[in-house]
Amino acid sequence: MFLRTIFILFVCLSFIKLQAQNSKQDKISKKSYNAQRIFNAPKIDGILDDSIWEELPEASNFVMVQPGDGTPIRETHKTFVKLAYDDEAIYVAATMLDNEPNRILRQFTQRDNVEQSDFFLIDINTYNDGENQTRFLITSAGAIADAKMSGNNEDYSYNVVWEGEISFNDKGWYAELKIPYAALRFPKKDEQLWSIQFLRNILHLNEVYTWNYIDKSIGKDTQYNGLLKGIKNIDPPVRLSFYPYASAEVDNFQNNTISNFSAGLDIKYGISDAFTLDATLIPDFGQTAFDAVELNLGPFEQAFGENRAFFTEGTELFTKGNLFYSRRIGDTPLGFNNAQAAILENEILVENPENTDLLNAIKISGRTENGLGVGFFNAITSETEAIIGDTLTGLNRTIITEPFANYNIIVLDQQYNQNSSITLINTNVTRNGHARDGNVTGFLFDINNKTNSFNYAGEAKMSNVNNPGQNITGFASEFSFDRTKGNFRYGIDHDFANETYDINDLGLNFRNNYNNFGTNISYEIFEPTKILNKFSIRLFGDHRRRYKPNIETESAIGTNFFAVTLSRFAFGSFIKLNTESKDFFEPRREGKFVNYPGYTVIDGFISSDYRQKFAYDVSMNYVSFFDSDRENFRINVSPRFRFSDQFSMIYNFRYSTSTNRNSFVTLEPRREIFGLRDVKSIENAIQASYNFSTKQALNLSFRNFWSVANFEDSKFSSLLDNGDLAPIEYQVTQNNNPNANFNIWNLDLSYSWQFAPGSEAILLYRNSIFNFDKQSDIEFTESSQNLFNQDLRQNLSLRLVYFIDYNNVKNIFKG
Repeated sequence: MFLRTIFILFVCLSFIKLQAQNSKQDKISKKSYNAQRIFNAPKIDGILDDSIWEELPEASNFVMVQPGDGTPIRETHKTFVKLAYDDEAIYVAATMLDNEPNRILRQFTQRDNVEQSDFFLIDINTYNDGENQTRFLITSAGAIADAKMSGNNEDYSYNVVWEGEISFNDKGWYAELKIPYAALRFPKKDEQLWSIQFLRNILHLNEVYTWNYIDKSIGKDTQYNGLLKGIKNIDPPVRLSFYPYASAEVDNFQNNTISNFSAGLDIKYGISDAFTLDATLIPDFGQTAFDAVELNLGPFEQAFGENRAFFTEGTELFTKGNLFYSRRIGDTPLGFNNAQAAILENEILVENPENTDLLNAIKISGRTENGLGVGFFNAITSETEAIIGDTLTGLNRTIITEPFANYNIIVLDQQYNQNSSITLINTNVTRNGHARDGNVTGFLFDINNKTNSFNYAGEAKMSNVNNPGQNITGFASEFSFDRTKGNFRYGIDHDFANETYDINDLGLNFRNNYNNFGTNISYEIFEPTKILNKFSIRLFGDHRRRYKPNIETESAIGTNFFAVTLSRFAFGSFIKLNTESKDFFEPRREGKFVNYPGYTVIDGFISSDYRQKFAYDVSMNYVSFFDSDRENFRINVSPRFRFSDQFSMIYNFRYSTSTNRNSFVTLEPRREIFGLRDVKSIENAIQASYNFSTKQALNLSFRNFWSVANFEDSKFSSLLDNGDLAPIEYQVTQNNNPNANFNIWNLDLSYSWQFAPGSEAILLYRNSIFNFDKQSDIEFTESSQNLFNQDLRQNLSLRLVYFIDYNNVKNIFKG
């Protein structure tokens, strides 16, 4: 009741302030640009010699956004932008003067990878809603990048087809862009009113300038766009494009060579000017990057990033409320572990697929003129079976490990006042037959007052899990109140989940049954000092409780700071003091917990100037536990070297240890067995790239991860009801040995060629080795020798994707 009263009070205050205060943004005049219609499109070659550019007005008078605040651009680096449109696209020409053009950094990269280059970008918000916009970027080396923007969040997994070229002379560099309407979504009206921002990054000066002023101390960057007027009566072409693909691969493992050919199709269709349908038919994810698999000794599954483009492009609506973990689609079958248990006498497990097959997926998303965002997502996975063989008769039988499944998401997101939104989202998983189904509904709000000085955000989510003969309902909520203006800021937050909250059919949720409170205060500078370009420091406090029973689990206070010098040297630290904690998850048995001592965390990092040919990142972490021999240590060292504008390499080394930790061993009918465990890990990784141009590259990705977990002999214990551990005699045998030696090696060598807009060919060679055993007493060198005694899996594949625009081939279809 108390929290509900506080929530109502905060909401009421926000609307009072909404009426009583005048926005600072209203005092800052927005620039505007009137676009001109053209009838002869320019040639997109980066050379601004087309006659149309001479007749158009220019956007100029850029001002500094980093590191200073509003300083006019240098006379030696003036920037001019011109924009035009026709019924197919908008066209942009940018002139970027530089009195020292030989100092302009020009590192060659591939799409969506900027690295050490100057760049020019344009942000287009076709709804002028202060929140959602599309970013188009081109570097001084000619590489392009595009992203969906939501507030200050950038999503570079978003890719559309557009053109951009650059040129150089002794006065500076120039960019020419063509952005088809097919790359944008906008309301249908006679005259468009869009907001727009131009930005120039001058890397060797460490300065960034924008066309329209941005007040960094308040609000979001997307709320400071200028206005784009004059686009009238456009008749955009049909937004329909096809991405047919074909792939062939040869796989060799354990002297068994298998070849495979597959083909499929991705489709993008503009249902209207505002809404787009994306579909993938018979998808193939054979060339997705390796997951960074590690030795997982904890009570929770290891979470991985999404490597499949369809599930990362244009999904900003579907990720609202963190209810969508796309790796669930095509994940390990629900009954994967049941296959082994189903084996009878004289039977063996012949085949047990580790993943389900995705048959197809679609997503529809867009936003109306009134700011209502609508999203629909659907994916279907096939039935998965394990094969069990009879060693006597030679006959096989199958068991279903995952039935046919349907995944759905529906989202309604209403934005208003150019700074606030309310959202309703539902996720649903339905499996064929008598199997587990899941349904989750969330209501979210993100409210800023008119001056953007305070933010009120919250979520209320209800889960439903339907097991055969059982329906389980759960609830979770979040609420935060934050001061979001000025150098000094503060906030409070509250997170809650009952003991039955479960979103893991389509989401990812490790913990439930909590009732947590937090508070913070921070200070940040927005203009450089004589030493620092950026500086921020934050103090925080957390108090965590169990919902049922209502007891404290832990509390903490701490601080973290971040700083960047004028020479782009960054450093920071994190310090936390934590009380004794009750861990309800490590025992792996409902209602039981283990007590862990309080601890102190000291964490720090340094990062040198990436503009230099040689740069480095170093971070360290040390955890010391009170009244205990337990401690943790980790160090990361990552040097990088840019041999030339075409060739660069990054090496990463990570070493970590955890000693004297009382850890879970096994469950017995009447007790939980723990042991004193040491863990040591070493990771080596290399990322190297040679760019022949911004369209062709040779890439190397290598990772070797080794980890060993060793339980000390005669240091086993049994968990008591009060969370303490009592020493016991526990006999380790071959069958119950908890020790582990884990070693994995992955290597990818690929050649990529973007041979046409939206079209790409990738030739990939990869090999991998994996070893897991119980030899916890060996060191890295011996473990690596054992690793190379394992069978090497080798794979060679070629994938071709070709972009087809319906408007370019419709005459062929008509014929």
